[in-house]
Amino acid sequence: MNAHNSPSTSIDFEDLRRQAREVARRAYNPYSNVQVGAALLGANGQVFTGCNVENASYGATLCAERSALAHAVSSGEQSFLALAIWASPQSLLMPCGICRQMLFEFSPNLEIVIDSKGAGPKRVTLAELLPSGVKGSDLV
Repeated sequence: MNAHNSPSTSIDFEDLRRQAREVARRAYNPYSNVQVGAALLGANGQVFTGCNVENASYGATLCAERSALAHAVSSGEQSFLALAIWASPQSLLMPCGICRQMLFEFSPNLEIVIDSKGAGPKRVTLAELLPSGVKGSDLV
């Protein structure tokens, strides 16, 4: 895990990309043969990683982004600064809609770098990917 001195420390996207690429090797992907890794930087400076975990019941598959988010929340972190995603295909794989909404719940202005074996890196913000996510205040 990578530690930063404070949330104001500049984000080391190169290190996040490296961690996402490394954790992708642990993906459980017998159906798609696509490896995806995510490295999520918490506001506390800790990096939480996750990989895709596929299931024969496709709806039960866990994306790398949600795997990293669950890792972070179960460790006590609920505020995030940046996310790196790495995927094995030649093209860039953007976060799915469910992952976008899950991340929006915690950090609507998250900075994201997306990378793959054959393309990238590409930097975007979560606000660009999901400009009108559902907020808790929408449910009142």
